[in-house]
Amino acid sequence: MTLRRMLLAVALTGGFLASVAQVADGSVLSLGQCRDMALSNNKNLRKINEEIRAAGYQKDEAFAAYLPSLDFAGGYMYNQKNISLIDKDAMLPVKTFDLQKQGYEFNLVKNPITGEPVMVDGKPIPEQVALLPKEAMTFDIHNVFFGAITLTQPIFMGGKIVAMNKITGYAEELARAKHGNASRDLVYAVDAAYWMVVSLRAKQELAESYVNLLDTLSRNVGLMLEQGVATRRDKLAVDVKLNSAQVDLTKVNNGLALSRMALAQLCGFPIHTSFTLADENASALKVTPADLPASAYDLNEVYARRDDLRQLELGVKIFQQKEKVARSAMMPNLALVGMYSFSNPNSFDGFKTRFGGAFSVGAMLTVPIWHWGANYNKYRAAKAQTSAMRMELEDAKEMIDLQVNQARFKADEALKTSRMTVANLESADENLRCADAGFRDGVMTVDDVMGAQTAWLKAHSENIDASIDVYLCDVYLSKVLGTLETNTNTNR
Repeated sequence: MTLRRMLLAVALTGGFLASVAQVADGSVLSLGQCRDMALSNNKNLRKINEEIRAAGYQKDEAFAAYLPSLDFAGGYMYNQKNISLIDKDAMLPVKTFDLQKQGYEFNLVKNPITGEPVMVDGKPIPEQVALLPKEAMTFDIHNVFFGAITLTQPIFMGGKIVAMNKITGYAEELARAKHGNASRDLVYAVDAAYWMVVSLRAKQELAESYVNLLDTLSRNVGLMLEQGVATRRDKLAVDVKLNSAQVDLTKVNNGLALSRMALAQLCGFPIHTSFTLADENASALKVTPADLPASAYDLNEVYARRDDLRQLELGVKIFQQKEKVARSAMMPNLALVGMYSFSNPNSFDGFKTRFGGAFSVGAMLTVPIWHWGANYNKYRAAKAQTSAMRMELEDAKEMIDLQVNQARFKADEALKTSRMTVANLESADENLRCADAGFRDGVMTVDDVMGAQTAWLKAHSENIDASIDVYLCDVYLSKVLGTLETNTNTNR
């Protein structure tokens, strides 16, 4: 499993380097390519990938609790003094076997006259004693080495080990769901930045056309002024309008440059990279009814596809397992213990200054009896946290239902608005054509022409905004429905 994760990390790193290498100045990028590069290069997604790996390691760690653990402990100690069991040489009375009494008796010093034992301080005096020197009962403990190898096998831990394994499994799923949710958020951000560039590019062309219209009108009015058929006021009014249009064109140019930088940053390559988007043309903004997702959807399927909702569901499951962990503190724990301990000096065969050891096997049982309600209150707190998480899940489902309906209504509204602006284009174009013809025939004033040009500019600008809004509503509706694709073969 560790090798598989390492290979995955290498593959992701290789994909990141390859995607950066593919971007060069002057490249033409599709929406799918922008998505792919953003998904490959995004630092937040790469961080979540590391969180997934960490969750996998924690899952392996929790599984290890099922297996026996082997530990070693050892040490060294220096002692100032040795141990002596007696404070001075000892005299031990000696018994001899008495044939008449058929038993062992002390040989006592007796009075030769009376034949009674001689008493000193109320105690009889033995005839023979055995000398026990103090040195024989003194043990060298100046340098002590000790150690133990312990084997512990859990048998019953109150269900804590099982619950921890489930928690780590859910945590790994939670990290993957977080990755999916972050990927969809990133794709939506890339789409918004992509279509913003397309929109501003279209508005740049529109602004340039508007400046050309005013420039042509300015030259015509100048010629008419020379011929005395136009006033200086007409010329000044056109020039003011032309200057304003040129300023607006500069703003659009600056906005387009900044939008390209923002898209480059999302895609993960230098912000000053020069590139062109595949949809930077007028035909790309033509909207058809097929651009709108189907209106029929199953809310339960939406719930199943939403990664953010999946995270809350996993949160409920994690807290449910935490309840079991808290409950295990109120239950007995049983473990099998085996140990080999050794020391130098050792006392297994006399007291010798060499290593000696022995095995021991047993069972350890821990039963909680009374903790003033601490463990029970911990269990109740875990249950309360589960209830709170479950309420958050239900609230999220209601919000998703509202979110889906709002996105659907906004998508419908965007498509209707786009169709209306298409109809307005025809009127604005015809109005401008009539104004130009009337001006040439002398039946229209300069103000009439500039009004028609302004209306033409507004109609085309609204059409661009409405067309872009259709795409953005489309991708947002896909996002809230959970159908937004984040794989690497998404191309438009």
